[in-house]
Amino acid sequence: MSVNRFGQEIGEALTDCKKGELPTVETLEGRYCVVEHLNVSQHFEDIVDFYCDNVVLSDWTYLFDEPFDSPHAVRERLETYEQSSNPYFFAIRDKASDKVLGTFSLMRIDTNNRSVEMGRVIYAPALQKTRAATEAQYLVMAYVFETLGYRRYEWKCDNLNFPSAKAARRLGFTYEGTFRNHVIYKGRSRDTDWFAMTDQDWPVNKAVLESWLAPENFDTAGRQRYSLQEIRERR
Repeated sequence: MSVNRFGQEIGEALTDCKKGELPTVETLEGRYCVVEHLNVSQHFEDIVDFYCDNVVLSDWTYLFDEPFDSPHAVRERLETYEQSSNPYFFAIRDKASDKVLGTFSLMRIDTNNRSVEMGRVIYAPALQKTRAATEAQYLVMAYVFETLGYRRYEWKCDNLNFPSAKAARRLGFTYEGTFRNHVIYKGRSRDTDWFAMTDQDWPVNKAVLESWLAPENFDTAGRQRYSLQEIRERR
């Protein structure tokens, strides 16, 4: 905390106040997955499966969208996603199967304040609760903080979406509060939980995530030896 010439407390002075860049990355490659900028011609056949053909309806309860009722509707939406710069959409390719099993986006991109939100997260059942799912989030976090140089990374969810809130905490996001009567969607009211990670938080979270993702943290059956929380508590 600093004090100005009037004796008033003011925020920390910044040496880097430059405007942030919009995402432009085509691929982010990890050990278990590749995060690719969404491309309809390359990704449609895989995405239509968990968006439409074999959709799990309960996975869409807390999304603003409803499940798509036809492959044509999926293609139209993905064409919009591909052209969008804000939000900027990604597909998650699982290396073991070489299939796209999830999509998400960097959204509400605020270049002036170098703040961005992770959102529109849709995972096929085969991706949920896997190393690839965690690594996909890690790869985008690293891109946001280390390549784009952003200061703040947000995660928001319906206050009743307990799995999403649990995922945010597991990944190292800090709960910042609940906005009551924040949104009306699907004909109902939503209170929104806000989580965030800052550039000051990132070095510790990066180390924890890398320790969890390391091959030696898993036995021959693929079971984790230590959870993210256990690794975090041991530091």
